[in-house]
Amino acid sequence: MLTEEEREEYRSFLMEYRDCFAWNYKEMPGLDPRVATHKLAIDPQFHPIKQQPRRLRPELEGDVIAEVDKLIVAGFIKEVKYPRWLANIVPVEKKNGQIRICQDFRDLNRACPKDDFPLPILEIIVDSTTGHGALSFMDGSSGYNQIKMDPDDAIDTAFRTPKGNFYYVVMPFGLKNADATYQRAMTYILGDLIHHSVECYVDDMVVKTKEREHHLEDLLVVFEQLRQHQLKMNPLKCAFGIQSGLFLGFVVRHR
Repeated sequence: MLTEEEREEYRSFLMEYRDCFAWNYKEMPGLDPRVATHKLAIDPQFHPIKQQPRRLRPELEGDVIAEVDKLIVAGFIKEVKYPRWLANIVPVEKKNGQIRICQDFRDLNRACPKDDFPLPILEIIVDSTTGHGALSFMDGSSGYNQIKMDPDDAIDTAFRTPKGNFYYVVMPFGLKNADATYQRAMTYILGDLIHHSVECYVDDMVVKTKEREHHLEDLLVVFEQLRQHQLKMNPLKCAFGIQSGLFLGFVVRHR
């Protein structure tokens, strides 16, 4: 448990770096394309596929249109009239009852070669997180959407909605190599901090410090990198200065 003095120190720190959090799509300008973009690299041997329209449950249509409107306003998607590839949407209900729009990218994914950028081995990074006096857990705010699509490939993410066909300007969830692209971006942004004071697996991150009193110093270095690259965290999925927590489905603790 944090003392009242520690709580105030963390509160002041987080207020100083409040620009590193995003409460909505508008507060996510995205990473500089020089840091990361997502390229599909479609194998030309595969012919574009337009999926047959699927029926959308009538009671979901209003929620789907509302989410599409949010994505349009945020600049995450644009309308397309003559798509080459076209996927159906898969509405998914989130824990809070809201609808998230996913796409059935199976046909497109089959046409894309695998990006072999290495993802961390779960057991190793979980083990390396235990035994620290202070931990801070963070999650990227709609992390994938903070990386832009390669302009030449964006149109091939086209999907069908009740109000028209759209494609993603930003990297959507569900593309074959999205994890590799995100991990590559995190490796670039955090650099030598990884395996030292930070562990990250795609958009899940933990800052770790052996001696509790020095934890804010480690957080400062991390948040300076986040600020420099405009990578935003989800304030509802963060916990700071604690001694145990859930990381990648595993409980990690001081002892």
